[in-house]
Amino acid sequence: VQLQASGGGSVQAGGSLGLSCAASQLTFSSYAMAWFRQAPGKEREFVAAIRWTGGSTNYADSVKGRFTISRDNAKNTVYLQMDSLKPEDTAVYYCAAGRPITSTITKARSYIYWGQGTQVTVSS
Repeated sequence: VQLQASGGGSVQAGGSLGLSCAASQLTFSSYAMAWFRQAPGKEREFVAAIRWTGGSTNYADSVKGRFTISRDNAKNTVYLQMDSLKPEDTAVYYCAAGRPITSTITKARSYIYWGQGTQVTVSS
């Protein structure tokens, strides 16, 4: 199984970036997908998750209203659209695949497969 994240980069505060994560050798439609991030010196934290069919999403309070997670099961790809970016959004962003129950969908331990991470840097 491979999760390949792309789309990171540098942007000024208030700008937008879109991340993609393409999955291979995975029955993509059977897995919930999520994005986590890790800033230097901090623990990995949940950003957003989307369930198998894409009909239900979860967001961290810190990104709610600014980030949008979506998926295209035909393309085995999950996306994270990030708008109104803030310097505190600076981190390495990781995509993950798993089969969490509802109560653990925000927990990193619920995800089996992880991508390699892509850097997002937001300058003030």
